[in-house]
Amino acid sequence: VQLVESGGGSVQAGGSLRLSCVAKGYEYRDHCMGWFRQAPGLEREGVARIATGSGNTYYADSVKGRSTISQDNAKDTVYLQMNSLKPEDTAMYYCAAGGNLALTARYYPYWGQGTQVTVS
Repeated sequence: VQLVESGGGSVQAGGSLRLSCVAKGYEYRDHCMGWFRQAPGLEREGVARIATGSGNTYYADSVKGRSTISQDNAKDTVYLQMNSLKPEDTAMYYCAAGGNLALTARYYPYWGQGTQVTVS
């Protein structure tokens, strides 16, 4: 199982980024995929998750209304569109797979290497 993230970068406050996560070698139809982030000195926190079978989504309050998680099953890819970015969104963003409906890191067995998002 391999999760490969891309799309991070440096943007000014108010800007947008779209993160992508390609899932290779993993049949994720019956579980959730999620995005988490971790800033230096802080714990990893959940950002958003999608139930890949139903498409049901859930967002952390910190990004609700500014972010959209979506999937393209044909490409085995999950996206996180982030708008109106704030400096406090600066973190390493990780894609995770195999989780349940709870947006909790310990319930996700598969992780990508992360992509850095910096908002100034």
